[in-house]
Amino acid sequence: MRSVGRLTPVRVIAFGEDEFETEDASEIVLSMRDLREVAAFAAACAETVLDVFEADRPDDPRPREAVGAAWEFALSGERGKALRTTALAALKAAADAGTVATREAAWAAMSAAGSAYLHPLARSTQVKHILGAGAYAARAVELVAGDDRAVGTESLVRTVLRATPAVVGVLKRFPAAPGGGGRGGELIRILDVELRALPPGT
Repeated sequence: MRSVGRLTPVRVIAFGEDEFETEDASEIVLSMRDLREVAAFAAACAETVLDVFEADRPDDPRPREAVGAAWEFALSGERGKALRTTALAALKAAADAGTVATREAAWAAMSAAGSAYLHPLARSTQVKHILGAGAYAARAVELVAGDDRAVGTESLVRTVLRATPAVVGVLKRFPAAPGGGGRGGELIRILDVELRALPPGT
């Protein structure tokens, strides 16, 4: 980790692909490239359960639009209004959902769009920005399967395989996921432990 002056962690503020250093021991190094990697991972997780939402709400495009905005950002788009607007719309779609599984699928899409706003703060709550989409997706599929937790576990295995070394590297800069949050929080913590256990570079 680079430092400025004293041996203190630095925050990287990303503008486009440029990085500017500021000294703050409570903050974490993140670049725009890191945020794009996280957004791509979250979008890939969320899109696996778009069909769960659309089976219940076929005429509601809001979660799909949120995932699309996350992909657009991941592929060098702007981190701007579209992400905020579609994330909020997906959250409202979750409130309109007809089933709990549908709601979880919409939350996965909301999390994908919101992942671009991972904050460079050394707080365990930030882990949800990285892993929320994967955890909500796992919860959605296990609910579709009659609350079969083995199905949720299988989904997490696929999510671990989907994570790139860059995503794992970003995750490891943050404290471990916090407690609480019901089954969704439990899935986040399982995913957190599994990803942190991966050898470097895998």
